[in-house]
Amino acid sequence: MTRRFQPRDILSLLLLCLSSCNSLSFGNSSPPSRPGIVRVWAHAGQAAERQVLERQVQRFNAARTGTTVELTFIPEGSYNSQVQAAALSKDLPDVLEFDGPFVYNYVWQQNLVPMDKLISASVKQDLLPSILQQGTYRGRLYSVATFDSGLGLYGRRSQLQAAGIRIPQGNQDAWTVAEFDRALAALAARDPDKQVLDLKLNLRGEWATYGFLPIIQSAGGKANGSLNSPSAVTAMQSVQNWLKQGYVDPNIDDAAFTSGRVPLSWVGHWVYKDYAKAVGKDLVVLPLPNFGQGSKTAQGSWNWGITTNCSTPTCQKSAMSFLEFLLQPQEVLAMANVNGAVPGTKQAIARSQLYAPTGALRLFAAQLLAGETVPRPQTPAYPVITSAFQEAFANIRNGLPVKTALDKAATAIEIDRQDNQNYREVGRGDRGEGNPVRFVC
Repeated sequence: MTRRFQPRDILSLLLLCLSSCNSLSFGNSSPPSRPGIVRVWAHAGQAAERQVLERQVQRFNAARTGTTVELTFIPEGSYNSQVQAAALSKDLPDVLEFDGPFVYNYVWQQNLVPMDKLISASVKQDLLPSILQQGTYRGRLYSVATFDSGLGLYGRRSQLQAAGIRIPQGNQDAWTVAEFDRALAALAARDPDKQVLDLKLNLRGEWATYGFLPIIQSAGGKANGSLNSPSAVTAMQSVQNWLKQGYVDPNIDDAAFTSGRVPLSWVGHWVYKDYAKAVGKDLVVLPLPNFGQGSKTAQGSWNWGITTNCSTPTCQKSAMSFLEFLLQPQEVLAMANVNGAVPGTKQAIARSQLYAPTGALRLFAAQLLAGETVPRPQTPAYPVITSAFQEAFANIRNGLPVKTALDKAATAIEIDRQDNQNYREVGRGDRGEGNPVRFVC
């Protein structure tokens, strides 16, 4: 509830609020968890992911006495809205899965409890630094994850070499943006339609923020502070120039790279299996270009948190035991092996065929382990920031002057910040970010 509402949003929330008022007693807190039962919500992602999680729940329930996990899958497309509805009606589960950057908004809404004193030191130490960074807000740990993500460039080695293009080995020798511009021109000169780069323009929503906000960060900008700085404008002008030069395949069929139409694809870890099948040993994985302040890349994926509905020490202990079960190396790999994501623990990475030092996707793991990734903005305002940046990217793609597009996004973010009084902690002093202004029935 931190983004700037559209009229349809306000109407939906008012109807939801009226519905909730008819079913709740005023002043009641969330209904207590049933003894021994841990209610868990997860997103209904790929079928293989659902099957793995279902088997993990079965293994946990069989191995534990006195605790039973009840798993419910929620459609991914409406996941956040259903969480918000459950929060309003005080019917959150005990354990909640959510996309990583939403943790700060959920904490601000008082929907999550800190787990610093619940998680064991050994499990916490094994987590990737990126997962700890993403799950920490105002010095407290609120979420953990069994996997993380990787973002980079996939290329066809033979075509890059034929065009005389240097192949970077890692973030330290990533192409500068000027080198990347020359590489695109060299590849285009050898291509009949000059379309040589796939930016996954067929994807919508969160992809724009995940895939392209690292450009702003590589240029030295920040999404919640200098989104429209001169360096950020210059960086995004490079992207607009790629589009204007005709270097970018629109990828309507999602086959620009696998069909061989383009030799470069800007995308994440999840395409590796399809790309490796299509390209074979000619496939190379590369870091994103350096836009001035070093090559930056994205991080973050689906996380787990314990909700305020799980309010008793017994419930919280049981919930944490389930999450620690999921973080065992064999369980981490069970999920990572089907979704292709970067395993969320150091032990699991060491055992992974894809991400161990000799693995084909070692670059992604190395970036996460070395702190060369940047989390999406760590603020309750994230839903507004991502929406504003998505709109800005669409405007830039459609030819609007970059500064105009980024100014518009920065203004929307600033208005939201003012509307929410900088997300201060109401009733506990203004410490910058905190509790929300809530709808009252």
